Amino acid sequence: MKKVRILAVDDHEMTTLGYKFILEDSDFEGFKVQMDTAKSYEEATKRIEEAAKGIPYDILLLDIQLSNPTDGPAKTGEDLGVFARKVSPNSKIVFMSSFSDNYRINSIMQAVDPEGYMVKTEIDQKSLQAMVTTVLNSPPYYTQKALVAIRKKMAQDISLDENDKKILYHLSIGTKTKDMVKFISLSLPGIENRKRQLKSLFGVEKQNDQALITASRNRGFI
Repeated sequence: MKKVRILAVDDHEMTTLGYKFILEDSDFEGFKVQMDTAKSYEEATKRIEEAAKGIPYDILLLDIQLSNPTDGPAKTGEDLGVFARKVSPNSKIVFMSSFSDNYRINSIMQAVDPEGYMVKTEIDQKSLQAMVTTVLNSPPYYTQKALVAIRKKMAQDISLDENDKKILYHLSIGTKTKDMVKFISLSLPGIENRKRQLKSLFGVEKQNDQALITASRNRGFI
């Protein structure tokens, strides 16, 4: 019987084990699921690269918030999705996240264009089984909250480039704005202008930097 290879990436091992037990024990028409798991960005990239040299994963299940044991800016599931698109272009990507706000979901849609998005509070045995079948045969697959967020018209889209993400990261670790020029390829006025734009995008334009850090963290950008 055909094997469908899936990699589930989440820094909570019980979560990936739950997916594994359900899907490997499920009766699908014409195939069986074989699932691997990873707990970090580094572990996942290694597994995806190794698989791509032989038999690529059919589906990648990615959480947005991942553990990052190395120094430097944190890597997210969105970063992992972008990486996977380049290294393993035929793999289907599905995000499995607690984030259900339209800012975060639409950012991922723009950056990765995944074959599915499931909000964790809506995941159960039936939805997992339906997701696998749909993604393999006629993607995309979205849970209800994800679909609402995708369809909802936004007053302004949020799309962050690398400089925006670096500014948020350095704010989160306490780097002073004047010192960010050492790490970001922008002038000090350019960085200050980006901060104003970011505050406007996150709806905290009249508040301090801590409000921007909190808003961006709540939406999973840092």
